[in-house]
Amino acid sequence: MAIIDIIKERKSVRKYLDKPVSRDLVTKCIEAARLAPSADNVQPWRFIVIDDPEYKHRFCFEVLKGLFKWSRFIEKAPVIVVLVAKTSLLVHRIGKRVVKTDVQLIDMGIAGEHLVLQARELGIGTCWINMFDPKRAKRFMKLPAGYRVISMIAMGYPAEGGTKNRRDLPLENIMFFNDEKVK
Repeated sequence: MAIIDIIKERKSVRKYLDKPVSRDLVTKCIEAARLAPSADNVQPWRFIVIDDPEYKHRFCFEVLKGLFKWSRFIEKAPVIVVLVAKTSLLVHRIGKRVVKTDVQLIDMGIAGEHLVLQARELGIGTCWINMFDPKRAKRFMKLPAGYRVISMIAMGYPAEGGTKNRRDLPLENIMFFNDEKVK
């Protein structure tokens, strides 16, 4: 399948079949993420795969409280991948100070998107999760200093009614050349 077709077909999945995703397929998705480019090739990413139902239940209970409770649907996903970034990398600190851009988030986003596109090609649905308590997640997983939880990706086989139709903006509303006025 052409990459553009994979991109067009990819949707956020919020309902999953009660069917496990093999660790072999999860590994293929992490391999795609591992091959992503990063600033100065520092590869800040670490991926924590949560696939044990009891551990996943405790994790979701701990990190999806209060305002974040609406993300609890991910507990029904067979797999949750937690994206963790190494924070001690000089290129990221310089980028944040000099150009006022959190380059670490860009690196992690590229890797995460590689993961979800590979998952789509394998028939696995995904959903990026950013509404959670990253401090609680870090504490729960006992991550050492120097690491930051960035995002999570729920993974599983899509169930009927688990996605919404996409509402992509038309190209002419988002692409401008040279000195064209941005609208």
